[in-house]
Amino acid sequence: MLDLHGLAVGGNITDSLLELQHLNYLDLSDNSFYGNPFPSFVGSLRKLRYLSLSNNGLIGRLSYQLGNLSSLQSLDLSYNFDVSFESLDWLSRLSFLEHLHLTGNHLTQASDWMQVVNKLPRLKDLQLSDCSLLSIVPPALSFVNSSRSLAILDLSFNHLSSSIVPWLSNSSDSLVDLDLSANQLQGSILDAFGKMTSLTNLHLADNQLEGGIPRSFGGMCSLRELDLSSNNLSGPLPRSIRNMHGCVENSLKSLQLRDNQLHGSLPDFTRFSSVTELDLSHNKLNGSLPKRFRQHVTMLSSLREFLIYNNRLDGNVSESIGSLSQLEKLNVGRNSLQGVMSEAHFSNLSKLQELDLSHNSLVLKFTYNWAPPFLLNYLYLSSCNLGPHFPQWLRNQNNLWVLDISGTGISDTIPNWFWDLSNSSLTLLNFSHKNMRGMLPELSSKYAEIVGVDLSSNQFEGPLPTFPLQTIALDLSNNMFSGPTSAICKIAGPELISLDLSENLLSGNLPNCLIPFDGLAFLDLAHNNFSGRIPRSLGSLLMLRTLNLRNNSFSGRLPLSLKKCTDLMFLDLSINKLHGKIPAWMGESLLSLKFLFLQSNESRGSIPSHFCRLRHMKILNLSLNNISGIIPKCLNNYTAMIQKGELTDINSGKLGLGQPGQHVNKAWVKWKGRQYEYVRSLGLFRIIDFAGNKLTGEIPEEITSLLQLVALNLSGNNLTGGIPLKIGQLKQLESLDLSGNQLSGVIPSSTASLSFLSYLNLSYNNLSGKIPSGTQLQTFNASAFAGNLALCGLPVTHKCPGDEATPRPLANDDNQGNETVVDEFRRWFYTALGIGFGVFFWGVSGALLLKRSWRHAYFRFLDEAWDWIYVKIAVQKARLQHIYQRLLS
Repeated sequence: MLDLHGLAVGGNITDSLLELQHLNYLDLSDNSFYGNPFPSFVGSLRKLRYLSLSNNGLIGRLSYQLGNLSSLQSLDLSYNFDVSFESLDWLSRLSFLEHLHLTGNHLTQASDWMQVVNKLPRLKDLQLSDCSLLSIVPPALSFVNSSRSLAILDLSFNHLSSSIVPWLSNSSDSLVDLDLSANQLQGSILDAFGKMTSLTNLHLADNQLEGGIPRSFGGMCSLRELDLSSNNLSGPLPRSIRNMHGCVENSLKSLQLRDNQLHGSLPDFTRFSSVTELDLSHNKLNGSLPKRFRQHVTMLSSLREFLIYNNRLDGNVSESIGSLSQLEKLNVGRNSLQGVMSEAHFSNLSKLQELDLSHNSLVLKFTYNWAPPFLLNYLYLSSCNLGPHFPQWLRNQNNLWVLDISGTGISDTIPNWFWDLSNSSLTLLNFSHKNMRGMLPELSSKYAEIVGVDLSSNQFEGPLPTFPLQTIALDLSNNMFSGPTSAICKIAGPELISLDLSENLLSGNLPNCLIPFDGLAFLDLAHNNFSGRIPRSLGSLLMLRTLNLRNNSFSGRLPLSLKKCTDLMFLDLSINKLHGKIPAWMGESLLSLKFLFLQSNESRGSIPSHFCRLRHMKILNLSLNNISGIIPKCLNNYTAMIQKGELTDINSGKLGLGQPGQHVNKAWVKWKGRQYEYVRSLGLFRIIDFAGNKLTGEIPEEITSLLQLVALNLSGNNLTGGIPLKIGQLKQLESLDLSGNQLSGVIPSSTASLSFLSYLNLSYNNLSGKIPSGTQLQTFNASAFAGNLALCGLPVTHKCPGDEATPRPLANDDNQGNETVVDEFRRWFYTALGIGFGVFFWGVSGALLLKRSWRHAYFRFLDEAWDWIYVKIAVQKARLQHIYQRLLS
């Protein structure tokens, strides 16, 4: 026996091992053989029964000599990513093999893996997770599996389809642990798994399964863990739970149904007396906690994890939840729960480690000297009401890793004892969106484990504090920090990824000391009063993806060193005093740019033709400068303005407590004539804004190929020629401003087809002719067309030639009488039509929302009502028609 696992052994695996001809156990796993070839000689150690070379980073081709190890019972080659597995046929010679682990290798070329497994009659444990397996089921093997002893099967994180299910059928009596998570299983196939009655653990998360839990699951008497998370399950949750009534109620320990489309009220789980983990998060559950759950909560005395995060539950949280004495995780965040929670809710929760009540309308009221019976690791209370004083009961919480009490109504200073908590392992801290005030101490020696801090939107003042060297993300925005800007140089260590100091009172020159932060990806200094030149050291931040210097007093030219920041996606330099030509190197080097804001500076010259290379551009704002020349015709190279956008196009969201370094990209966008700040939906916009410059020439026809453009603003320039005839192709356009130019000619008729257009300004041009008729343009105010004296037709008051109404001849008495009858007929007809529609719509809609007995009664009522209305209308219509015909004759 030779066990050297985890000893950090490096170099080549020496063939001197061949001298150990009687060796039957060899474990070299978890060492440092990275980049060394696979030891083919191992196949000559014919007495081996156990061989593990896992997690070594070996390279080269797998030695088929391993097939000579005829006595081998356990083989583990997991996590050798660069070893080539072209075929697994050699495995079929290992007839005594019971345990086979190949997890984390690339088996795409090994299309024979199913046939090989069928030839291993003693195989009990098969681990092929994350092997890039495809579902290739030969017809002759579809229902054949010779490995009837197979008990543990892990095929998770592959590309298997539902066709794998028949292949498992012959192992249905032996399988104990089955993991098919993160594959491509589809449809309503759950019933097939319900017949595998020997299963203890069934993991089917991250697939595309549909429907609900079938009744066959109620008979899975050995099932302990069931994970159906992240599928497309739908229907009422109570019905799925009723389908599980049976012997599974006594065995089930863990039920994971998060991230589906299940709806209905929270069902009665008290029948599942052994359940310890219950996760129903990210569904569409509504209502409140059932009465039976509140009254008999002690029947769930084994419950350790209760997670119903992000549903639609309302009502109060019962004090009986405090009877769950074994509870370790309680997560009811992002619901609509309300009411007051006090010490009584937590009286017996001495084992509680994670508490999430965030994003509810809960009020937490505790006595001043309350000492919680628990020591938490995770505490999320965002948007609950804790204020106005800082919670004293946190004083004994020395085990916190994550603390989020953002937006909790606290308007107090942070007490000194908080910064001096002993034995604290705090890694993530969120105190944002409150009215907390005061100065912060030097934090570089506090909370040595902290990696993420969000203190934004408070009233902290004084100089910038320093933070521990391992800090990854800092958000100190929207406060009143001031003092020397040199503090930025030592605010944290080289691990910093995200730094947001926007909306403070920082002033002076930005120091040229950013080189140590070479891993910085997000830097936001907007809305301060920095002045002077932009420092050249910004060019050393090669990982930079977001740079926001908006609304400062920076002057001079952009430093040429910025061209090195080739990963930049978001660049906002607006509202400064930058001058000079727009640098052409932006279009040559910053090819990843998606959002570029240069408005309200002193830039001059023309728009560089190199800008047409920025094919990922989604928002381009060059407004309010002194830019001249023509609009480049090559803007149709902006392929991102032709394709539909997604919210995932750019990092958005405040500092993520679970993902340090996640950052908000905030941008002010002129939208429909007004300025708005956008965050979450920024990635959906496609905008070009060149307003307030000195551009000349015509609007290029090529701009009409940007099919996803939602806003176009070319106002306040010297553009001539006509509006592009194909502007109607911009079907997504919601805002169009061409005012204050010298455009001439008619308004293209295709403009009337812009059905999403809600803001239009064509004023003060030289447009002429009739405004196109349609359902859109006539809805705008006449001011949208002001200053175009030759325009006519609605909505302007100037009528077009031929639009004057023809005088109507005076009617004689007989005609007047006939018209009276006709008008009366029409009035009765349309009145009856409106009554019929109203009764039908509201009657049916209301009935569908009520009880079954109410629905039956309503449908009977509707039948009778409709008969009555129909008779009345028919009689009245016949009478009026008779009168009308008599008068005409």
